[in-house]
Amino acid sequence: MTCRLMNVLVIAVFCLSPLRATAAELPRLDLDHPSRTAEEKARDLNRKPLETLAFFGIREDMRVIELFPGGGWYTKLLGPYLEEQGQLHIALGAGRLAGQLQEFGLGKVNPTGKIKGFVKSDSPGYIYAVEDIDLVERNVDMVLTFRNAHNLNSEARMVLNRAVFEALKPGGIYGVIDHTKRHMEKFNATTWRRIDPVLVIKEAVAAGFEFVDYTTIHARPEDNLQHDSRHESLPNESDRFTLKFRKPVQ
Repeated sequence: MTCRLMNVLVIAVFCLSPLRATAAELPRLDLDHPSRTAEEKARDLNRKPLETLAFFGIREDMRVIELFPGGGWYTKLLGPYLEEQGQLHIALGAGRLAGQLQEFGLGKVNPTGKIKGFVKSDSPGYIYAVEDIDLVERNVDMVLTFRNAHNLNSEARMVLNRAVFEALKPGGIYGVIDHTKRHMEKFNATTWRRIDPVLVIKEAVAAGFEFVDYTTIHARPEDNLQHDSRHESLPNESDRFTLKFRKPVQ
């Protein structure tokens, strides 16, 4: 292939790529919301919430579902941002956080979702099987999941992807972030908190999604992908992939 032809292809791909918002164009999230602890704020440097949510195309008038919200790191940013014009729903594994929403000043955040047969598998680490998931809400604009896919086995991820597809409106966005695993590396106890991004793309496309884009904002060249994502050799967090999918417009 000649250099000229290669340049033409690169330009064509660039021109066809969907426009994405930048952090500067995103109305500022309340990084100083009273619910956020000093420890949570300290992670902004590495987690880059402004750039991350701008990449996914977040808007203040959206209805958004955050999956497996954990302790609420992103919930404390998304809740206040969406509370006036939009709506944040937290789904799956949100019981503990749901009981703290009033305390955090996030009373407008809506816990939702039903999960059946959520049980730990025999694999090392914390990897779960799932029988069924219903996110309850329908025609939402966006579903986001931050570092959770690695906690589900392949069948459970299929169940989750189908539930997300059903919850989204046509054209709705599915955003996925997780710890990077080497492509096609076999499962082992050392890297169980990681997952192959190529596999994640393959599974999402198989569930009916269109792959829209990716960003390297969470790339960590110093991470050789040989250790657990919490290994002491990774003071700035692991290498993470950030993927954007879309439910096709019917």
